[in-house]
Amino acid sequence: MIKVKICGLMNLEDALVAAEAGADALGFVLYSRSPRCVEYKTVKEIMRRLPPYVTTVGVFANANVDEILDAMDECDLDLAQLQGDEPPSVCERLGSKAIKAIRVKDRDSLSPMKNYSVRAFVLDTYTEENFGGTGKQFDWDLAVEAKQYGRIILAGGLNPENVREAIQKVRPYGVDVSSGVEQRIGKKDAEKVRQFIARAKES
Repeated sequence: MIKVKICGLMNLEDALVAAEAGADALGFVLYSRSPRCVEYKTVKEIMRRLPPYVTTVGVFANANVDEILDAMDECDLDLAQLQGDEPPSVCERLGSKAIKAIRVKDRDSLSPMKNYSVRAFVLDTYTEENFGGTGKQFDWDLAVEAKQYGRIILAGGLNPENVREAIQKVRPYGVDVSSGVEQRIGKKDAEKVRQFIARAKES
């Protein structure tokens, strides 16, 4: 069954809604320039209240490895999603904790994937302004091509209305949503979260 990650969580209420609706993974942005950046103390409070068997993911962009490891240890996170321009050497140092985001603009965007040895890639939409959470969709045909390099977690412009179509076309390992289930930045829409997860799991 497809895995679902709800990302950009900033409060306990939204995290519990996502977990109880069946999310496999919850994402917390720890990149200071993101509008969805959440404080460590908030993440730690959320961790203590989550049910077991939910994977927790810290989202970083161009942080050094020691920073990432310290944050993961302090916040008790399971995985590090590297959303910036991190080289393969950073992923190697993080080992099994690393998943690498690839920002897709065109077919050439996929070529660096062959240099990484990670458990999965998150495919997100390329923009010059930021590293993710744009709500913009890229060409899903490129996501199908990217599967030759490893497990694919599809992101970028997904929402409850299009997630079923996306899964049927790409057949990814997982899907990842942030802005597509928000009321506003930093606050999720509980009904959209439930619909997204249910429709993904039914696909």
